[in-house]
Amino acid sequence: MADNTPTPTVVADGVHITYKVHGTKGGKGSATSALSRMVTRKAAPGIREVHAVKGVSFAAYRGEAIGLIGSNGSGKSTLLKAVAGLLPPTQGRIFTRGQPSLLGVNAALMGDLTGERNVILGGLAMGMSREQIRERYDGIVEFSGINDKGDFISLPMRTYSSGMGARLRFSIAAAKTHDVLLIDEALSTGDAKFQLRSKERINELRAEAGTVFLVSHSNGTITETCERALWLESGTLRMDGPAAEVVAAYEEFTGKKK
Repeated sequence: MADNTPTPTVVADGVHITYKVHGTKGGKGSATSALSRMVTRKAAPGIREVHAVKGVSFAAYRGEAIGLIGSNGSGKSTLLKAVAGLLPPTQGRIFTRGQPSLLGVNAALMGDLTGERNVILGGLAMGMSREQIRERYDGIVEFSGINDKGDFISLPMRTYSSGMGARLRFSIAAAKTHDVLLIDEALSTGDAKFQLRSKERINELRAEAGTVFLVSHSNGTITETCERALWLESGTLRMDGPAAEVVAAYEEFTGKKK
C-alpha cells in the first residue's frame, strides 16, 4: 500500500532572526569618544538591533509553491536567506531536506564577464556539471530572451539592464531541478511572455518533487503561481493558508491602513 504522507522539505521551528544595523546617526567620530566607549563598554552610537523575524514556524512539503507576502520590511527576504542557510537564526531552528537554492545568490554572476561566461559560472555554482551546462546552454539563453534584440549574451553583464540580469539568473536556476528553490522578486521582471514561461517552469519544478518559495509584491503573481501563502507582518507570521484567502486578508489589512 502506497504511503501518501506528505514529505516535508523545510521546517521552521520558532525562528527568530536579529541583526545589527550600523550607522553614524548621533555618533561622534573622535578618538576620544571611541576610547570612552571602550572604557565604559557601551555600544557605538548609531548601531541598532533589528528583530527582523519573530518566532516564525511552518512546514513546507514536496510539490508546494508557497508565496511570501507582506509590507516592505516585514521579514520576507530575511526569512528566505535563513532557509537558504545564509543567515543563522538567533533563536529556533530551520530544518531542510536537500540543498536549498536562493535565486540570485547561488548564481553569483559577475558584471565584467560576458553573459556566456556567466551562464557557465552560474551553472557550476548551482551544482551542474560542465557537460550539463553545455547540454542546457541554448535552452538557458532562449528562455531568458537575452538575445531577442541582439547578441547580448556575448556582451559583459554590466551592460545589461537589471531586468535582463534577473531574467538570466532565473533562467540559469530554472535549468536545474531543485529540492527547494527560493525566488525573491525575480518574476516581476520581463514582459508577459517571460512571466508566463517562468510560471510554467515553476509548475514543472513542483511536479519534479521540488518546493518553490516565491516573494513578490504582485499579489496577482502569488495567486496565479502559488496555492499556499505565508503572510509576514513586522516579522511575525500573521496567516498561513490557501493563497487566495491569505492575499484577500492582506489586501483588506492594507486597505484599512490607507
